[in-house]
Amino acid sequence: MPPTGPMGGPPAGRPGRRPAWLLPALAAALVVVVAGGGVGAYLLLSGKGGGGTAAGPSSSGARSVVPAAAVPGPDACSMLPADEAERLAPGATVSKSSRDSDYTVAFTCNWQNQRISFGEFWRSREIDVRIEQHKGEGAKTGRSMAQNSYEMDYRGAKYGATAKPSLDPDEKEYVSPVKDVPGVGEGAFAQYTWRRDGKLLWYSFGQAHAQVGDMTIRVKFQAGQQRKDAQILSNESTRSITEENAIREVSGLIAYFAKGVAAWQAQHPGVLAKPDQAPATTQSPAARPTPSPTELAAFPPACQAVTQAATRLVPKPATRARATESGNDDETECRWLNLDLPGTAGNVRIRSMLITTHRFTNRAGAIDPGAAKAYYAGEYGGDKNTAGSSIGGITWGELSDIKGLGEQAYGQFVETRQGEVSASSGTVIARTGALVVRVDYSGSERPKGEPANSPKARLMPRKEAQDGALALARAYLAELARQPAGS
Repeated sequence: MPPTGPMGGPPAGRPGRRPAWLLPALAAALVVVVAGGGVGAYLLLSGKGGGGTAAGPSSSGARSVVPAAAVPGPDACSMLPADEAERLAPGATVSKSSRDSDYTVAFTCNWQNQRISFGEFWRSREIDVRIEQHKGEGAKTGRSMAQNSYEMDYRGAKYGATAKPSLDPDEKEYVSPVKDVPGVGEGAFAQYTWRRDGKLLWYSFGQAHAQVGDMTIRVKFQAGQQRKDAQILSNESTRSITEENAIREVSGLIAYFAKGVAAWQAQHPGVLAKPDQAPATTQSPAARPTPSPTELAAFPPACQAVTQAATRLVPKPATRARATESGNDDETECRWLNLDLPGTAGNVRIRSMLITTHRFTNRAGAIDPGAAKAYYAGEYGGDKNTAGSSIGGITWGELSDIKGLGEQAYGQFVETRQGEVSASSGTVIARTGALVVRVDYSGSERPKGEPANSPKARLMPRKEAQDGALALARAYLAELARQPAGS
């Protein structure tokens, strides 16, 4: 939710590293430069902003006396405990890199998962950390250069909290006051940024900075969520992390990285680190195995009960029943199919009816209506975002809400001419209690001797497809209501 305080300026930024003799002049000009940050922070890319007051001199930042090639640099990714990373960014993809420049050696790590299923919401999480070891310049030690950089960040953050940039009427932004983080390095602080831009963007994040000897640390944490059935590429139903939570989390994160940096410096006093020789790496979470369906010897009772209605739509069908267990989702599938029905004027007609039922339970094995509601929201959101569009030979019709069918229901008509498929489908998806039911009625007609994907194939008319799917969906849900639980 947006903060209750006044709206402030855009996130603070600062210029890149410069020779030591330029720093006094740049400090005076900083108030002009820092107002240029803003929307780029949404992706939590590298950026500068914020700072606290640095402490006195420290020998850990003295100019390196050991060649850079001798010592590998700090591993930023290993400084965050695995359980903490999983708590803040579950199932994240982890990326790391390092880079040597004229004035610093930088080491970065990024944890990111922009699509975490949480009930009826998709959540996004990202942690981004950048550790920079500053090189000495002339008479200035690396520690002195790091302190200058940190103090510039601090002044920039102070300015960002009070600046009043020009915003469009549909833009809102708030930058919090600077909050010092005690007991971390030689100085540390945190700050919060919230921004809403028209109907597209809505995001917020916390950011913290610290100085430890000749190294500076910047960490960002972004978190938000949006309903699964929200319109894609919009901020509809979006919520983002609050100021209190963001400040708390980045204050904890900066402490982990400051501790890790201090440990590295204690092992390598007075050493200038070398960047990794290997290129930047990305590690994705292990893919979960796809569960294999099990063929059932007979239809479940509810499918068996509607077979007569199904065969009116798909005469003389071949039938198939399958079951699949995937986590809390117990899925069954009943199919009626005939690929060689007589059509008009000697044509060949294909008709298929498919009922897929998802039964959701919790860890204790009890029915779970909340999981069913979340699944339905995800299906609705995915179909809503393709409705009225066409790509790659598939055309999706608009969604139509259906009243009086379960607790929630909608229908859609889809035409497909892609690969081996030339057919249209009427689809009905309904939710009742802990069940989500999907009914697909598909078909086409083509001249005899033509392949199933022939361009001469005529797709099943919209009315026939939609009416057929809806009729069987009504019959099936009525039968489910009469069946004992779990049938």
